Amino acid sequence: MNHYTVLILGLVCAAIGGELFVRGTVGLAHWARISPGIIGVTVAAFATSSPELSVSINAALAGTPQIALGDALGSNVVNVAFILALTLVISGIQSPRDSVKRDFPVALLIPVITGVLFLDGVLSRIDGFLLLSMFLAWLVTTIVEVRKQRSAAGEVLGEHRGWLVVLSCAIGLGFLIAAGNLIVAGAKGIAIAFSLDEFIIGATIVAVGTSVPELATTVVAKLRGHDEIGLGTILGSNILNGILVIAIAAIIHPITVAWREVAMTLMFGFMAVVCTYPTRTGAIERRRGVLLLVLYGAYLVTILQGQAA
Repeated sequence: MNHYTVLILGLVCAAIGGELFVRGTVGLAHWARISPGIIGVTVAAFATSSPELSVSINAALAGTPQIALGDALGSNVVNVAFILALTLVISGIQSPRDSVKRDFPVALLIPVITGVLFLDGVLSRIDGFLLLSMFLAWLVTTIVEVRKQRSAAGEVLGEHRGWLVVLSCAIGLGFLIAAGNLIVAGAKGIAIAFSLDEFIIGATIVAVGTSVPELATTVVAKLRGHDEIGLGTILGSNILNGILVIAIAAIIHPITVAWREVAMTLMFGFMAVVCTYPTRTGAIERRRGVLLLVLYGAYLVTILQGQAA
């Protein structure tokens, strides 16, 4: 089976998994009596970030944590500047107030802190534990919000029967993980022909492949009218990638990489979140999607030109 066939098969799995996972996720929000946005930023984000976590652990154990770093940082750019951009082009999104207060500031802070930690050119194990502590603090804050919402059960669409909710989530996640692995396998094979270095491969080809679960979940959620799940999944995935996935890789194996490559990816990731930050009413307009797609194109051109140089 050639690499292009593997890519196509991965896209098919993503489409199937996205539909099933969104149905199960919305049903889970109804069952748990909390907003779909909270489910998106926690359960859905954890699930869709599993490919990045898998790549991170395997790459670090293999002694190539640069791929893990490139994948995590590149995935964050892909998540906002490409995936969220596509959903915004379909129509604008109304961001929940709790997400604006809790998740957007963290998403903005992550690239700044990561950049500071990389000033010496190395992300050490101590740096990894620092990022991990940030993740735990954010998680505790989110859990507190969940407890506040438990008493309010909003009516949402989705599968409400308990066993079907679990089954739909499990099967959908299985398809999404398979999609990510297939696309990563195909993309890495194609990337070898272009002689890209490890960080660049992670920040471009692998990042797109491991972001397929987020793409499928977010687009399907948008088409089914569940904006909160799509936005929550993107923000949650970015937070997980930035302060959990990278932290685990650094704890396993300290990461050494050229500051210029890291700074460039962090800068685009920061700019993407800034371009997405909601208005006072919580609105993220459609025109932002076009702006983000232009930003993503500039990111690809810049990082590939840097490789050529």
